[in-house]
Amino acid sequence: MVVQSDCPFCAIVEHADPDVREVYRDEESVAFFPTEPAVLGHTLVIPRRHVPVIWELSEDEAQHLGLLISRMSRVIVETVDAEGLNVIQSNGETATQSVPHVHFHLVPRWSDDSIGRIWPPETNYSEHAKDKTWDALRDACGEIHL
Repeated sequence: MVVQSDCPFCAIVEHADPDVREVYRDEESVAFFPTEPAVLGHTLVIPRRHVPVIWELSEDEAQHLGLLISRMSRVIVETVDAEGLNVIQSNGETATQSVPHVHFHLVPRWSDDSIGRIWPPETNYSEHAKDKTWDALRDACGEIHL
């Protein structure tokens, strides 16, 4: 397993952070509370191997994390009696990734929580711009084979 010495999440994988509130661990992944949770029950899920961005995960890692996120989400919602849940995952500084180790935020939600909306209320992209992007992505997705 590859870890990076200056990565705070790799330190958690290596049991080097005594303050971590870990909730789950297996051969491929670890789940724990962030230091500053957005709400109670906010949990991070990471691969144990150091991987900076989601598109560098192996297929086995991606499959394992996807299943764990689904199961962990159910456990969180039921345990904290949440009304909903956001799964948030960012890649790169521009996308607000603060730790360059793939991580998924599982954030339980309630109608009266202090988080607020996570999407802009509206956008104003032209139909031409939407069609151009649609064509490009549709063509590129033709190369994906599962």
